[in-house]
Parts: sequence; C-alpha cells; structure tokens
Amino acid sequence: LASPNKMSDDEMMEDEDYEFDYEDSDQDQDDGQVDMENEYYTAKGHLQDGKLQDALDGFKKVLDMQTESRGEWGFKALKQMVKALFRQSQYDEMMKSYKELLQYLHVVTKNQSEKAMTKIVDFVSGSPDMDFLERFYDTTLSALKESQNERLWFKTNMKLAKLWFDKAEFNRLQRILRELHRSCTTDGGQDDQKKGTQLLELYSLEIQMHTEKKDTKKLRATYEQAMKVKSAIPHPLIMGVIHECGGKMHMQERDWGSASKCLFDAFKNYDEAGNQKRIQCLKYLILGKMLSLEDANIFEAPEVKPYKQDPEITAMNDLMMAYQHNEIKNFENILAKNQKRIMEDPFIRNYIQDLLKNIRTQVLVKTIKPYTRIKIPSIAAELNIPEPDVEALLVSLILDKHIVARIDQVRHMLIMDAKDEATNKYEALDQWREKLAALHTSVINKMAAT
Repeated sequence: LASPNKMSDDEMMEDEDYEFDYEDSDQDQDDGQVDMENEYYTAKGHLQDGKLQDALDGFKKVLDMQTESRGEWGFKALKQMVKALFRQSQYDEMMKSYKELLQYLHVVTKNQSEKAMTKIVDFVSGSPDMDFLERFYDTTLSALKESQNERLWFKTNMKLAKLWFDKAEFNRLQRILRELHRSCTTDGGQDDQKKGTQLLELYSLEIQMHTEKKDTKKLRATYEQAMKVKSAIPHPLIMGVIHECGGKMHMQERDWGSASKCLFDAFKNYDEAGNQKRIQCLKYLILGKMLSLEDANIFEAPEVKPYKQDPEITAMNDLMMAYQHNEIKNFENILAKNQKRIMEDPFIRNYIQDLLKNIRTQVLVKTIKPYTRIKIPSIAAELNIPEPDVEALLVSLILDKHIVARIDQVRHMLIMDAKDEATNKYEALDQWREKLAALHTSVINKMAAT
C-alpha cells in the first residue's frame, strides 16, 4: 500500500515560515530573538545552496543561542537538521537530532507540532532502509504516548504496520492491527463508524495480509466488514486496494460477475489517485471477462477508453479477441510474444491454464461436431497439443455430459453415440412423468386435508 500523502524533497525543503505567526508589528523582539532569527535564515540559505556542513553548524548555533529554555527557533532549526541529515542518509546523526526535536513538542501548539511531525513521518517513510525505519517509528511512538496525539499515533502505527507487511512479519503486523482496531471500536466492541476513514485504512492493510497468506476465510470476513463502513471519506488509493483484493477473492471463488465489478471499481479508484496500478487492474478485468466467457466490450466505458492503446493493455486485448474467436494458434502466439506483459504477472499466470483449457475445449467441440467418428491424432493436430492432452479433454467433456461419445483406445478414435438424441427424448419424457406424478400426489393430499 503506497502512502497517499508521500512528500517530495522540494516540499520538505520549504520551511513553514508562517507556521508560528509572529506579530512583528505588535511586539518588539529582544536582541536574542533577532539574532536567532538571523542565524536561522542564514543557515537555511546555506542549506538551499547545498552547503550542508555550514547549514548544520548554523542550526546548531541557533540551539546554543537559546539561553533560558527551548523555544520556537530551536524547534525550527532541529526540524531542518533532521531533514538535511536524512537526505544525506546520515541516519545516526539524524536520529540524535530527531530525539532532541521530540523534546520540543510542548514548546509549540498541538496543531503546529502535529503538522511538522506528520511531514517528517511522511518524508522519512520513503527510506529503503527498513531497520532504520523500525527505529524511527519506535522512537516516534514512544514520544506520542506522552503527547497523546491520537491521529499521529494512528498514522505512525499504520506506517510501522506497513513495514512489517513488507517484511512479511505477519505476527508482529497482527499485533499492531489488533491494537489499532481497538482504537477504532466503541465501548460495545463494534466498529466506531465515526472513525470510518481510519477503519478503511486499517482494513485495506489487513485485507492485503490475508491475500498474501492465502487465508480466504479471513479475507472474505474482513472484506465484508470493510464494505459495511459507510461514514468515511477515504483516499481513493485505499479503496483501490480493498476493491482489488475483493476482485481477486471473487475470481478465486469463480464468481466472475462480482469480480468484474470489484476490479472495475478498483481501476476507477487507482485512476482517480493517479496510481499506475490502474493498468494492472484493467488487465485483471480483461482476464475476468475472458474467464466468464462474456463477449462484453470493456472499452465502451468512458473511463477505460484512454488506456486502450497502452502496450500492456493492447497485449491483453489482443489475447481476449483471439480467445473470443477461438483462434487457438493466434492465442498461443500472443502469449509467446508477450511473456513479460502477460506471463510475468503471477496472478494472471495462475489462470492461463484455465484459459487454454477453455479455448481448446471450444475448438475441440467445434472440430468434432460434423463427425460421427474422428481420429484423435487429427484433433491433436488441430489443437496443437499432444494426444494424451486431447484424451484428457475428451474424458472431461464425456463425464460432464457435454458430449455423448466413447474413446476407442485401440484405433485412437472418438466415436460419437448415434443413439444420443433418442435417449435424451426418453429421459426428458421420464422426468416429465415423474413431475406429473408428484403434482398429482400434492393435489390429492391438499384435497384430503380439506
């Protein structure tokens, strides 16, 4: 799950100069305040010019200039030091400055400290160093216990939970999810609908965990809980994740209609969020349409039309067209030419054998229809598969009563049953007779009761 509020370096370079609302026109700053302000902006200028060490020395000087107690300029200086050291991957030094910054949270208002901390947490969360992130989140959460900032506590815990998900530390992840869920329930133990947005964010990660663990039972239960949350304004990326996992769940259950609806909703959510996963979801949507044997054209939807010429989508669309027209050789050629775009996705790859079986079955039925008997090698040549695979398909069709025939193993031949039509008529008449008898008994019983 990507962070909906990930910040750029440029955004973090900008300092909230108006964050503390100094009323210069209404009060005279003493010389110490003026000197700290000048030193701060001089250091900030060095930072913007790329002179990191000069900037750090300047910010440290601001801290040293605080004579009596911690103040707002010290808070701002430490904030800049944390960001600058993080950009240079000097994590140990950054953590020292960060721990000192946390001691300043009481100096500024709750809104000001939350705004600054949220930006730092979002910015630092982009680090690829998971061990460092674990230290950072643990340090942040320890400080937040004292400040009792529930929103920032929830946000930081979610980022730590995402870290455990990425590392497949599911036991540690589940502990955090349980704690977060407790914070979103009423005294009666029900989901607190007033915290709907937080609940959906929580459920989205839990759904991903169950999907990864292939725990279908818990996945369905969590998905249904998420769908009950109505009083929320979640980020579209959160809903994209929920709908995508729901669509995959329905596909595993072979509920193609529900899968198509969920995947289309996921596509729209990702599209609204500007997330590239919209292409992946569109590919899954095409896959679901093929498996459902529907001929519906998904590109008639205005939201989908702009992506019809995308190379990833073109490959899947070509595959769908060959599939719908039972062009088996073209279907296999498209698969061979688009290994990276189609077969490298493990979710799609899981269903390729189903698609191949379906299209081969359709072609097989069409091939044998004009004949009363046909050699199995001829069918194998038409389908471009070995004879044992043809026999397996034929056995499946015979057992499912899609065709009435028998296989002559000696002559390698399929022989259609000529008595099929008459037999079907007699079976239909027999079923009709049984239904009439049951109806007659029911009427007699009702008359006797009156």
